[in-house]
Amino acid sequence: MSKRILVGVDDSEQAAGALSFVGDEWSDADVTLLYVIDPAESKSARGAGVPSGAEEWYERTKREAEATLAAAVDSLGVDGAVETTTVVGKPAASIVEYATEHDVDHIVVGSHGRRGISRVVLGSVAEAVVRNAPVPVTVVR
Repeated sequence: MSKRILVGVDDSEQAAGALSFVGDEWSDADVTLLYVIDPAESKSARGAGVPSGAEEWYERTKREAEATLAAAVDSLGVDGAVETTTVVGKPAASIVEYATEHDVDHIVVGSHGRRGISRVVLGSVAEAVVRNAPVPVTVVR
């Protein structure tokens, strides 16, 4: 039976490390690459509350997600099936929700490795996934 691995993907070095780890550890697994479009980023990109160009922001971000996922597929190097998907929501909650609703055996996420006050203030997607996931989680730093 092939393992089904869920990998949280963005354009960070940490996500690239997670992809590399999956390719090395589970080369025969079926892999789902999940990109989460976070609406909170639209606000921070403009520095305001309700974005005036939300549609344009979303379309641009969706294109960036598709390009990131295509590059991730190319770099993954697994023999199993590779699926990509994009969802909108809070990253940690969306990863956990996807794993809960789909037949996922394991989650792999990258971590920025923040410590101390920066982790408390900024939060940690990886930590929230570990705390709430219905399956084992590997955090790659």
